[in-house]
Amino acid sequence: MIPLDDRGLLLGDGLFETLLARDGVLVEAQAHLARMAAGCAVLGLPAPEASEAMDLMGRALSEAGLERGRAAVRLTYTAGSGGRGLERPAGPEPRLLATAAASTVPTTPARLMVSTVARNAGSPASRLKTLSYLDNVLARREALAAGADEAVMLNGAGQVACAAAANLFWVTGGQVFTPALACGVLEGIVRHQVMAQVPVTEVAAGVEVLAAAQAVFLTNSLIGVRAAASLDGRPLAGCDLVAELARAVSC
Repeated sequence: MIPLDDRGLLLGDGLFETLLARDGVLVEAQAHLARMAAGCAVLGLPAPEASEAMDLMGRALSEAGLERGRAAVRLTYTAGSGGRGLERPAGPEPRLLATAAASTVPTTPARLMVSTVARNAGSPASRLKTLSYLDNVLARREALAAGADEAVMLNGAGQVACAAAANLFWVTGGQVFTPALACGVLEGIVRHQVMAQVPVTEVAAGVEVLAAAQAVFLTNSLIGVRAAASLDGRPLAGCDLVAELARAVSC
């Protein structure tokens, strides 16, 4: 049970990672744990023990009966209990939790819409998977209400940042581009895999680059590489490179 004074519950003080599991094997587990540890350094929290995290995630898969097939495993790390107010106790005692659920791969390209919810590129939290994810929740809700599958989030300067739950890429002139981390972007695990497969240029650009692109695609640990079919109801083109990348980093 999570106590009522848990700072993750009350203040969003903590981090999470979402991992893909195939037949009980956690994909890119060390990369996810390294990213959580880096986030802990930013938040001023001790990093969780990798062995404990792996054990908890394995138990979560077992208890959910998901040791076969495809599953999403969420690892949640809160700053632990604390009194009223913003200040943490002098010696925080973080909590580490894991859950697992069945996960399927989308079979169709994504319909995108540009969200009115802005990404705060000036906040360190924009580059971390913190427990305070309300902007992403609101952006996704807005997209679904508009008949889209996913939201494109811009930062306060009007630059493309990310999707509500994915990194964004586009192809122009045969070259692959993605928003720079400084635009308010999480350094995604599959983002890194794509950048290891092909040359990718990190840029700060307005949303018009998506409409003019040869292709647009999304990446995260559960969907791998997913092509985009439309933006605000307007069709987007496609190219063979996206399919090749999807096979190369197959989820």
